[in-house]
Amino acid sequence: MQTIDRDSREYIGAEVTVTSQGQPYNPTVDVVEFAFTAVGGRPTTWYTGGWDGTNPIPGTNTYRAQVLVGPGSSGPVLSRGRYAVFIRITDTPEQPVIPLGQLTVT
Repeated sequence: MQTIDRDSREYIGAEVTVTSQGQPYNPTVDVVEFAFTAVGGRPTTWYTGGWDGTNPIPGTNTYRAQVLVGPGSSGPVLSRGRYAVFIRITDTPEQPVIPLGQLTVT
């Protein structure tokens, strides 16, 4: 996924493609959150993320979600190690929790 320095403040992001009844759907009105756990762990603490604009990536139906992590951010300050990263999107009635991969903090 990504590697960052523990003193760095950076966006961690995910690309999100959503359909509703077989048609592309713009999820940017939905709440998006991220969680960072020990590898193999399950999320318990969620950090509010945001959408990088309200339009899809040009030529696609994919949107970018992101959360700022590191010192001075509204997200977590992570110590050295590897973390499993999850995204949760809250819509009505669904609230999928999706594993994104691993983040390494050096």
